Amino acid sequence: MQWFATNHRPLPWKGEKDPYLIWLSEIILQQTRVEQGLPYFEKFKDKYPTVKDLALAPEDEIMKMWEGLGYYSRARNLHAAAKYIAHKLDGIFPNTYTGLCDLKGVGPYTAAAIASFAYGLPYAVVDGNVYRVLSRYFGIEEPIDTTTGKRLIANMAQELLDKTQAANFNQAIMDFGATHCTPALPSCERCIMQNECIAFQSKSVDKLPIKSKKLQRRQRFFNYLILNWNGHVFIHKRTAKDIWQNLYEFPLIETATLVENSSFLERQPLWQAWMDGKNITFEQASEPIKQELTHQRIIARFWEITVSGVDTFENSNEWTAIKRENVGDYAFPKVIDTYLRQKFLTLSFF
Repeated sequence: MQWFATNHRPLPWKGEKDPYLIWLSEIILQQTRVEQGLPYFEKFKDKYPTVKDLALAPEDEIMKMWEGLGYYSRARNLHAAAKYIAHKLDGIFPNTYTGLCDLKGVGPYTAAAIASFAYGLPYAVVDGNVYRVLSRYFGIEEPIDTTTGKRLIANMAQELLDKTQAANFNQAIMDFGATHCTPALPSCERCIMQNECIAFQSKSVDKLPIKSKKLQRRQRFFNYLILNWNGHVFIHKRTAKDIWQNLYEFPLIETATLVENSSFLERQPLWQAWMDGKNITFEQASEPIKQELTHQRIIARFWEITVSGVDTFENSNEWTAIKRENVGDYAFPKVIDTYLRQKFLTLSFF
């Protein structure tokens, strides 16, 4: 608290007491750096000033607003929770920890943050910053990605919490971890707690906190077909329980490896059925574009194809033909948005 008095970060949601805006900021900041999340918070706050405004918004509009922020399940959960509050709770935000945990997408950390910041309730927040600060200060060698380690830190955080000023204490320890006791290059030499910090005294700051599990990413190869037909392209919404649910994409063929030429399409029955009798011209293929997800690495290649000689498409009920110039109205995954920004919207190579 002494450190926080002169070192806190000035952020627009600090000191905020409206539980809706606190909730909005916390959901946006899940898995997201403050610098990246800040403009999204301002954008959502301006567009949807109340939870009822958010509840009434079309899902496609919310997904488009969220575009580029990643972890899109947060946007779907945000919308679902807003509708629950607006329709089931008469627009009144829950004011208990248990009630907050009932909201879709709200776990113990987010519930504790809202409870303490909005209502002053004595619940400790435990995010990555708190794990790091407490692991280093107390020299905790229990891996923080185990059930035992998580429980140990959670109990310790709750015991340490200044219950008379929970909001300030929670904000202080998170700010301390985010700006001072950072993952790399922490400011140990000018830290007011270095004499008590076990990690500093034992020269083990760079070794804590400990994680036992090494992240394994599954690699997937996506081939997107951009079918240019009468000034239109084809898109559809991803509805399966996979990555990027409820975002839009071009026709997709997933392959086991990265393909280098269009011959792979000859082995695709649906492609053959859809393209039968049509004039097909392969214009170009993009260089591979990568997107790193938490558990997956997507490597995408975009195939620009001109289709002519037909007035209608059969076997395309799940696809929607939209004008090329309207692609910006739809929310796409980052890997597609990257390609669109680099090439597609120039509209100059046909």
